[in-house]
Amino acid sequence: MNSKDLAIGVLSTTAVIMLVGILIIDHSSAPAHASGMTGSGGDYILVTGELWEQEELLYVIDTAQNRLLTYKSNKSTGEIERASGEELSKYLTSGAPVTPSRPGRRP
Repeated sequence: MNSKDLAIGVLSTTAVIMLVGILIIDHSSAPAHASGMTGSGGDYILVTGELWEQEELLYVIDTAQNRLLTYKSNKSTGEIERASGEELSKYLTSGAPVTPSRPGRRP
């Protein structure tokens, strides 16, 4: 066995070990879901939610202005756009339940 055959054997073994490592890492990692997470800072409260599989929402509540802003993130296009903005007073002062406007329709 010469040095050329030994180098080919070592490189082949290393490649197989690396391939097995990549396959193990790829199949063992679970996707991270942030749906339902909340956070606050100053006059703002942030809540995340999932509308459909490809669209996630970010609800921003401005407590100083009593406004609810909704931003939509489309995973397939990677764009973030403002979906709606409403006064919170109509939800807080009326006695009857109010259905909020939908932030967008799925095409």
